[in-house]
Amino acid sequence: MSEPTTDRPRAGAALPAAARGLGLGEMRHLGLLGALALLVVVGLVTRPENFATTSNLVSILSLAATIGVITVGATFVIIGGGIDLSVGAVMALASVWATTLATQSYGPWVMAMCAILVGTGAGLVNGLLIAYGRLVPFIATLAMLVAARGLAQRMSDRKTQLIQPENSAIVDLSTTRVLGIPLLVYIFALVVVLGWILLNRTTFGRRTYAVGGNPEAARLAGIDVRRHTMLLYALSGLCCGIAAILIMARTTTGSSTHGDLYELDAIAAVIIGGTLLTGGRGTIMGSILGLLIFTLITNLFILNGLNTSDQLIAKGLIIVVAVLLQRRNLKERAP
Repeated sequence: MSEPTTDRPRAGAALPAAARGLGLGEMRHLGLLGALALLVVVGLVTRPENFATTSNLVSILSLAATIGVITVGATFVIIGGGIDLSVGAVMALASVWATTLATQSYGPWVMAMCAILVGTGAGLVNGLLIAYGRLVPFIATLAMLVAARGLAQRMSDRKTQLIQPENSAIVDLSTTRVLGIPLLVYIFALVVVLGWILLNRTTFGRRTYAVGGNPEAARLAGIDVRRHTMLLYALSGLCCGIAAILIMARTTTGSSTHGDLYELDAIAAVIIGGTLLTGGRGTIMGSILGLLIFTLITNLFILNGLNTSDQLIAKGLIIVVAVLLQRRNLKERAP
């Protein structure tokens, strides 16, 4: 079996000297860092009194933390050749289930475990339907999106559920700061580090690239493709459960409206970060840089009082451009 598709160029490919020295993956990361720097300059020029403040930085990191945990899971799924449209709805369901009075009566640790189990369980259902039920990922996760959002609405009766004072340990993740940064940002950083290790330093990560690059070759090499696919969606659900804890900490609530359009931001961040929609190539760091770009764009729109609909249009255009650039790069690398 050939090695999984990586970010390294083919031997003999005609590339600029800088690209030959750094590799295509590193060049993409540098490009993303350049885009981040440009957005920072825009913020400093348009709203210097609001953008370059500690409170705004904390706000950006807190928003990025919740979506970022979901983005880590989405990166694994897309590298593995799949797609998960249900991440926002699963996060909402996990937050509602964890903040029901019956769950809250057992304390914050049980609430956190409930959110993780609900998220992982929903992801596992997705994985079973796709891997063993042979449903198309788009259809299976779209069905989960609708079902999870509906179940969350039914459980909460479309009402926002407040975290009780005795469970303030959940809220402390957002209010307690170390070196001026909320604890939830450190949780996000820990998830990113663990995700990077899992993808780049373990057999699971190598199999993820192999399954996404060529499922049939992976099967012939002895990889249980169906089992691995199921685990990828379970991992995505686990990340949704962790994100549910973070959004409960930020908002002090569980709500069926949590995570609306989070699937857009997560998938877009992964694509902008260089992960192929067809699978087999991508990096955790690229996805996180893509996430920070989207988060900064959101922040700049808010600071400048621009319309939310314009923000969505801008994000849509960015996604289209990112996909077109991917296709162009693939054509250039083709033999």
